[in-house]
Amino acid sequence: MTKSKARAASFAATFTLLLLATSCGQRVVEEKPIADFSVSVGSVERLDPAFNSIAPPSAKIQKIASGFEFTEGPIYMHDGYLLFSDVVGNAIYKWQPEGGATVFKKPSGYDGKDAPKGSFIGSNGMTVDKSGRLVICEHGNHRIERLEATGDYKTLVDNFEGKRLNSPNDLIYKSDGALYFTDPPYGLPKGDDDPKKELKFNGVFRLGPDGKLTAIIKDLTRPNGIAFSPDEKFLYIANSDEKHKVWMRYDVQPDGTVANGKVFFDVTAEKADGLPDGMKVDVNGNLYCAGPGGIWVFSPDGKHIGTIKPPETPANCHWGKDAETNAQAPIGNQEYATTLYITARTSLYRIPLGVVGVRP
Repeated sequence: MTKSKARAASFAATFTLLLLATSCGQRVVEEKPIADFSVSVGSVERLDPAFNSIAPPSAKIQKIASGFEFTEGPIYMHDGYLLFSDVVGNAIYKWQPEGGATVFKKPSGYDGKDAPKGSFIGSNGMTVDKSGRLVICEHGNHRIERLEATGDYKTLVDNFEGKRLNSPNDLIYKSDGALYFTDPPYGLPKGDDDPKKELKFNGVFRLGPDGKLTAIIKDLTRPNGIAFSPDEKFLYIANSDEKHKVWMRYDVQPDGTVANGKVFFDVTAEKADGLPDGMKVDVNGNLYCAGPGGIWVFSPDGKHIGTIKPPETPANCHWGKDAETNAQAPIGNQEYATTLYITARTSLYRIPLGVVGVRP
């Protein structure tokens, strides 16, 4: 048997370990699937010849982890592992090519014990700052926290003008150090009608390098995914509202605020499962947007050129490497990231592509 065949056979095995979380007395299921990188799942829909350079015929979707409740917020770390959230499971998992997924942080977004079963209370979007520190949106705790080099967590923001945030959902840093994030009500069990909701709007915010928090968008019903164009001239926001399923584009102003909001693409009429959600861009300005039925890929001018369709409805994505061993996985500052990692309901997927992704 060749080494590659032996590795594939090893990867095909799935191990499940039941752990007891002694700190809170909860029973935690830690699933550690070992991926078989030779297996292809899902499909790729090609709507324009330009998409062939992005997803060549050899591009195959791989399922690399499973057994979660609602996966979200993937971030591929420079050290060569992927972190992702289980929003309902209230945990952050760490995935590596060899060894699968293990618990990185639990609880991850809500420290209380009174949340109704199935609530979206855990962590969601994650990113890293210029220093490589992990920054986490915490739904149930209504805040954004940063993991310090000491191992401690520091709250970056938890209120606006004295009123508690709803549930920070997704976030991105601009090159000037300002942090932009969306704040829908998903972490509140009753949403907009929850008695604990303090803000009268679901906003998009800018936390400046000076610590000043500004509400830059107040008129979206369900702001969710967020991304900048590569040149940072435009800010894209996904609106996850069943009645108004759109991606918006705004002009970024010199002071960091936005103006001239326009619908970039409207999928309100789509019947497939899923809403506009997390998104990323490549160096050419193409957008990769979790939406109904898959990852919708748009050209910078708003043309739908293709869709990446894993077997489950995606919620977010992030750029990393197509590594099959832990030794291959670290990514240098100048190294290209050409593999799109996708969080989709109960599982984690990836697809190697023919483009370079923009990553923090």
